[in-house]
Amino acid sequence: MDSTRLAELAAWVNEAGLAGLPETQMLTGFCERMVAAGVPLLNAAVFIDTLHPVHEGRMFRWYRTKEATFAEYGRSGETDTSERWRRSPFYRLVETGESMLQRRVTAANAAEFPVLADLKESGGTDYVAIITRFAASGIIGGMDCVYSSWTTDAPDGFSQPQVTALQKLAPFLALAVKTASLARIADTLVQTYLGRDAGRRVLSGRIARGITDRIDAVLWFSDLRGFTKITDTADPGEIIPLLNDYADAVISAIHAEEGDVLKLMGDGTLAIFPAADRASACRRALTAAGAARQAIGELNRRRAAAERPITEMYLGLHVGEVFYGNVGSQERLDFTVVGPAVNEVSRIAAMCRSVDQPVLLSSAFASALAEPERVVSVGRYALRGVGQPQDLFTLDPGHD
Repeated sequence: MDSTRLAELAAWVNEAGLAGLPETQMLTGFCERMVAAGVPLLNAAVFIDTLHPVHEGRMFRWYRTKEATFAEYGRSGETDTSERWRRSPFYRLVETGESMLQRRVTAANAAEFPVLADLKESGGTDYVAIITRFAASGIIGGMDCVYSSWTTDAPDGFSQPQVTALQKLAPFLALAVKTASLARIADTLVQTYLGRDAGRRVLSGRIARGITDRIDAVLWFSDLRGFTKITDTADPGEIIPLLNDYADAVISAIHAEEGDVLKLMGDGTLAIFPAADRASACRRALTAAGAARQAIGELNRRRAAAERPITEMYLGLHVGEVFYGNVGSQERLDFTVVGPAVNEVSRIAAMCRSVDQPVLLSSAFASALAEPERVVSVGRYALRGVGQPQDLFTLDPGHD
């Protein structure tokens, strides 16, 4: 590949990165252009670690004879993943500090790296692995480099000029992939820590202090029964797993009904269901409540069988107008909901203990539900910090 072709391909990768093309599309465009320039690629793979609560990274694969794919991979500490990693050419490069490894695809070399056996079956003849490392200031979490591998089926393998071209162009591709990964990390972080809708709003530019929207929403406030007693009596090592188990049950149910979790406060969960249509939002909140209680029931059976602490969910539901947006100082902001309705829903949830009900609904919620047969009154109560006594309701246990 001559210098003109190298410059053209480098320029294309830069443009693709700036345009925000998906990684599979970038890799496909790159490989197709390499083939057109005379580099006989059979397949290629690029992978990069990331910052994600579940996945360690993402891998992108290109094949000359079929569509490109991508997959997310788990933690390298997991048994199967760890073993595959230790037997890979990239692990060798990490251990030696080198940046490039080349092996002919032969039965003898397959004993050194099992991946070569797979490549031999698909017709590969030569393999190149490259690590493009980041400077220390560019490292985020475990994301410290981009890994790429390149295979040919040319009878004589890669020529030296072709390997040199791969080495020269890999940093351009790595930079474009890193740029795409950073954008995804930003999206993951804001949605993980702020909530899905709040995260999207922040990334769209609603980040300045004081920017809020006045919205109508169903408000969900739940916590766990007897959590203080559990923390006082259970083994300390049980507390975080317990919170995680019950949070999985509650949050999954809320998300399944298009709700957004805004805060996790110890054992407490604050969520909203935007209510352009109040009746619909109320029904979705009740569906989520039913799903959460069912999931908790199944969770309790598993935990009880393992002789681990169990609990139940107390839930308050209310509907009203709130301010939704950025609140805080110049240095520390919180994207949340504020207003009297937020205080009311937390007080309603707290009343669950006093009236011995797992779910309490405000009169506004019960009215908006427009299904009076589903709810029954539990009386009128004074709520701490709320000016007027409130009529509270619960679900009618006899209603299907």
